[in-house]
Amino acid sequence: MSRFQASVLGLVSKVLKGKVTTYKELARALGRPRAWRAVANALARNPNPIKIPCHRVVRSDGKIGGYKLGVQRKARLLIEEGVEIRGEKIDLEKYLLNLKIDTVLERRARSKPLSG
Repeated sequence: MSRFQASVLGLVSKVLKGKVTTYKELARALGRPRAWRAVANALARNPNPIKIPCHRVVRSDGKIGGYKLGVQRKARLLIEEGVEIRGEKIDLEKYLLNLKIDTVLERRARSKPLSG
């Protein structure tokens, strides 16, 4: 597993039940705002899609997007977690979890050895 994929999966693990984030938001939080396709590819290779809840990642337009275990299953999982889907879309104003770049940058700073 690449460092990038591990970072993506680590962030996705922080998305709580009843909330969603977007591929674009994940890319932005990782400091690579144009890497939303790379985020989607990393999620497609998620080795444990239930434990690491990649079903909570949706498109920036609110549409559900793809899922390794099928779009219908993704929708069912989101609904079971309390996320409403209307007209194949999720209300991002209501359900979007804003990921903060600060938490990612803090984690990166802790993982770098101090030069001395």
